[in-house]
Amino acid sequence: MMNDKFSYDTYLSVFTWRYGSPEMRKIFSEKEKRLMWRKIWVSLAEIQSKYDLISAKELADIKLNQNKIDINSALEIEKETKHDIMAEIQTFAKQAKIGGGKLHLGATSMDIEDNADMLRMKKGIELILTRLVNCLSTISQLVKKYKNTPCLAWTHLQPAEMTTVGYRFANYAQDLVLDIELIEILLSKFVKGKGVKGAVGTSASYHKLLSKKVSLDQFEKQIMDKLGLEAFPISTQTYPRKLDYIIFSVLGSIAQSVYKFGFDVRILQSPQFGEMSEPIGGKQIGSSAMPFKKNPITSERMCSLSRYVGTLPLTAFNNSTNMILERTLDDSANRRIIIPEGFLAIEESLNLYFKIISGLKIYPKMIEKNIKKYGVFSGTEALLMKLVENGKDRQKMHELIRQHSFKAWDNVMNGKGNNLEQLLKNDKEIKIISTNELTKLLNPNTHIGEVPDQCTKYINEIINPIISKYKTRLGKMTEVKF
Repeated sequence: MMNDKFSYDTYLSVFTWRYGSPEMRKIFSEKEKRLMWRKIWVSLAEIQSKYDLISAKELADIKLNQNKIDINSALEIEKETKHDIMAEIQTFAKQAKIGGGKLHLGATSMDIEDNADMLRMKKGIELILTRLVNCLSTISQLVKKYKNTPCLAWTHLQPAEMTTVGYRFANYAQDLVLDIELIEILLSKFVKGKGVKGAVGTSASYHKLLSKKVSLDQFEKQIMDKLGLEAFPISTQTYPRKLDYIIFSVLGSIAQSVYKFGFDVRILQSPQFGEMSEPIGGKQIGSSAMPFKKNPITSERMCSLSRYVGTLPLTAFNNSTNMILERTLDDSANRRIIIPEGFLAIEESLNLYFKIISGLKIYPKMIEKNIKKYGVFSGTEALLMKLVENGKDRQKMHELIRQHSFKAWDNVMNGKGNNLEQLLKNDKEIKIISTNELTKLLNPNTHIGEVPDQCTKYINEIINPIISKYKTRLGKMTEVKF
């Protein structure tokens, strides 16, 4: 592509303009990549100059021309050379007429490219961490606000026992906490570059140039310190491609958290449940044919993008397993796609997540309606325990209550009321429990256990310390425009 200005009469990636933030697009832009390459060349030259491989005059010339990115010129050269790094070196060398002849001394392409990729992914991971912290902070407010609000829990998409709205949000929050912890492990233990080790990782060229002047470990460390990146102690021509698999597995974990939340919102927004809704704009159109539609399009888009991210670890897995011996190049083309798109897609998903939780609507009357319709079923466990306390056989009582419950289900499914309480009151086996006590036992709102305290404890002991740790990242979210 020879032009850096694109129009709508050619194919554009949705990540070029529709999905992702300007910050993330910049990190994975062509210009930023080439600036990163040049930063590595300059860092290499700076350390080499300490050991008299490059003169002060040559170094000054290289640094003077460091940021003069000319992508069109480099792409013209690449047409002939079929080698992007060499094309950029030649472009840089033509600009730095004094020092350009010393660029890339002792290096191989992946000393530049792999370290640059990892520097960009490190920036991308940091930005993802910011998005996660903002989402966690916002959803923690919902945990706190609704920790005492009873609602039906649903298992197998069927009414189950009671929980609270806040406790449900606590589950989503916990997923984000686990993702933040995975990001922290990535940044502290796994985000490393190839280092500068030459063609197949043996440092043979650097050994010939520098072995009598400095240890190669020290030489490499000085360069990597300038880049703010640790090096793998062992590499081939590339850093271990296993690292890509680890990184995309973490992005896949975030995608799972996002998808789970979004899918639940879609379910609970459906009229059959009707308990909550994502924010819907006043002029938002749900259907070209059905004007009344209020579709959960933001949640659906979020799920769609996160579903895509969830497929990318497999590509990274295949890249790493098919990296024959010291290197093959069959990973290169798809890495150009999955690295930027994976980061842009998961970031867009988190931006959508933030939008949804920031404007989420809760409908207490619908929650109460569902409790009234099905909630009496939730109290049957409390009744079962009470009957056993009064000397009844648990298995026999379980079967008895099940039979009455199924009769009540038939009533409900035939459009009548839930008559379980009356059926139980009329049973002679259960009459050892007084009518008033039976009513209390079957009251679903009394059957939420220690959920409010658990919510408070989780906020205080787990969420708040994370928010405090990353408080400088709060408020840094990008408005979702599509």
